[in-house]
Amino acid sequence: MVIQERLGRWLSPRNLQFAFGVFALAAGALTALRQDAAHPLFQTAGTVGYAGAAVLSFASWFTLHRAASAARARRILIVFHLLFIPAQFLFLLAHQVPWLGMLLSTMITVGLKPRFPRLGRTSRKVWLTLHIGIGVGWLGISLAMLALSIVGVTTDSHEVRHAAYVFMDTFDVALAIPSVFLAIITGVVVSLGTPWGLIKHRWVLTKLIIALSLPVLATFEGSWIETLAERTEDAAAEPGGTGILLVGAMALFLSLLWTATILSVFKPGGRTRWGAGRTSEGGPRRGP
Repeated sequence: MVIQERLGRWLSPRNLQFAFGVFALAAGALTALRQDAAHPLFQTAGTVGYAGAAVLSFASWFTLHRAASAARARRILIVFHLLFIPAQFLFLLAHQVPWLGMLLSTMITVGLKPRFPRLGRTSRKVWLTLHIGIGVGWLGISLAMLALSIVGVTTDSHEVRHAAYVFMDTFDVALAIPSVFLAIITGVVVSLGTPWGLIKHRWVLTKLIIALSLPVLATFEGSWIETLAERTEDAAAEPGGTGILLVGAMALFLSLLWTATILSVFKPGGRTRWGAGRTSEGGPRRGP
């Protein structure tokens, strides 16, 4: 019991926020000092983002200790970390250290025990429309990238092969990555702003797991695309096993997106153990 109490104090949101501040300083420095970053834009974003996160973290470590400012600091931190978790997925394009940052942000958010007001009728429809529209666009982008990956391994034309992987690289950075970020943000807002919640229903929780697993898959897929785009500049080069792996990854990506779409329509599985005791409010007619 004593050990649990001590562990609880060490893992309190305030102490974790201080740890996140230390981490943010180190992560920002490591990201800025990396010499071979494939995407300088995301390297700059990661450096600036972690610098700002460090300032906020150390400031909140002081304010959370004061009763007069603790409530406001808590609200600011909840919003910040909910936005910063998906933002750190983007920083993975510059460095791998954000994996630890996402874990810390998640632990802090859970520890703060956020409660969110219900969305009004109009605002819920607006956010739901954004979420559906972005999801449809994401499906289209994923289908196009799957088709390009198949072209890359089947065509006999060097120009077509190289162009396919160059287009895939452009789609990945300019379209797929923003779609991941926006889909997660709009989905979380709709879930938390309605009776569905994030972990009360199995289908919503499964969708969340799928949404968070896709960026993990994208980190591998993105490196393969870059490798193939560089390799196929040589007319004699073949995609080889990497090209086959990329086709499989894009097929899995598309399958997971369709699974999330099917879950939104049929809403299977009922409530989780976290939502089993909450029966005062029914779910909205349309889920996230």
